[in-house]
Amino acid sequence: MKAVVALVLTLLPWLGMAAPDEDRLGRALGYPVGTAHNWFWQESVRVGSFTHQAEIRGLVRGKPNAMAPAPMPLALPRAAQEPAFRWRIDGQELGVEDYLARQRVMGLLVLKDGEIQLERYQYERGPEHRFLSNSMSKSLVSLAVGLALQEGYLRSLDDRADSYAPRLAGTLYGETSLRNLLRMASGARFEERYDGQDDLARFGAAVHRGDLESAAAVVSERVAPQGQRFNYASAETPMLAAVLRGATGLSLSEYLQSRLWQPMGAESTAYWWSDRSGLEAAGGNFNATLRDYARLGWLLANDGRRPDTGVQVLPRDYLLEATDWRRHPLVFQPGRATPYFGYGYQFWTFPGQARRFALLGVFGQMIFVDPQLRLVMVHTAVNATPRAGQTSMGREADALWRGLVSHYGGRWDR
Repeated sequence: MKAVVALVLTLLPWLGMAAPDEDRLGRALGYPVGTAHNWFWQESVRVGSFTHQAEIRGLVRGKPNAMAPAPMPLALPRAAQEPAFRWRIDGQELGVEDYLARQRVMGLLVLKDGEIQLERYQYERGPEHRFLSNSMSKSLVSLAVGLALQEGYLRSLDDRADSYAPRLAGTLYGETSLRNLLRMASGARFEERYDGQDDLARFGAAVHRGDLESAAAVVSERVAPQGQRFNYASAETPMLAAVLRGATGLSLSEYLQSRLWQPMGAESTAYWWSDRSGLEAAGGNFNATLRDYARLGWLLANDGRRPDTGVQVLPRDYLLEATDWRRHPLVFQPGRATPYFGYGYQFWTFPGQARRFALLGVFGQMIFVDPQLRLVMVHTAVNATPRAGQTSMGREADALWRGLVSHYGGRWDR
């Protein structure tokens, strides 16, 4: 009861406030859910579609696979009072209320030392809603790879993909090592613009004609030796999912339910869309509540260990290798892989000496993690454009995160 009262008191000041562009995003229609054809592209169904994916029929020609919650979920206590977070950008001092008034955020949660400092929702969303991950799900695939490596299902990250997924034999991706798939470094020609005319759309059309593994054949030109450069290609993550299914005999959802989702203390069922063969659309299409995303971030902030039980859920050495830019070749480090972020094993790495990393998805899905500060920020959104950097959201979310880090005594040296 106390937790409910605390939540109401936290939300009361904002219940009557208009969220940005709510009319364009479908408020008058009750934030409707889209169809398999328009859910990703049409603004007026974006809020509903990003929080009710299980209701969209015909999505990737499959069905949602479920990951059941833990019998006893990890408790997330709430701070007695929300901290007065303040930060500056372009000479302006902003607070959380300013950020929510400026950005199309559905849910924002800050966790420090396992305690909820802030939890806000907009567009009539709430704790009961499952928010679409978009490409944040890629990091879950990486965690599954680390677990399978630890358990001996995978022999080496330098093995070829087709040694575990025979249907990939004869394809460019089949000849690519697991390590280079993890790094988005297959060397394949692949352009991802999110305009319906790019290689991602071509790959998606092939998935609808067949399934994810058969679609590998449409990516056939290698323009650089594998391992030599970073080139973001969402088609590479489903190849890792195929490898994991071939190695373990289980779907990603089955494998991670008992090894990650339940051991970390998830409170709610999560859903992951699959193709007609039952293979998860691993580059996206995962759905979970804001608090369960926070529980995942909390586990990552503790290097894979649950502090309340002392159980090491995820392999620590693999997690460090996946998220510490110092362990990556120069071309994958911050400022080299992209002008700002680096790229590890399906995780984005922040510049600076402190190890900070992120799970990112288009339209503003973010989980930021600072293990040293034991700090997590979960951010779900319906940005106007797929890339947050194409609007003010990218810069302002980064400024918010830097403000949180500074509030708790962290330093930025780059």
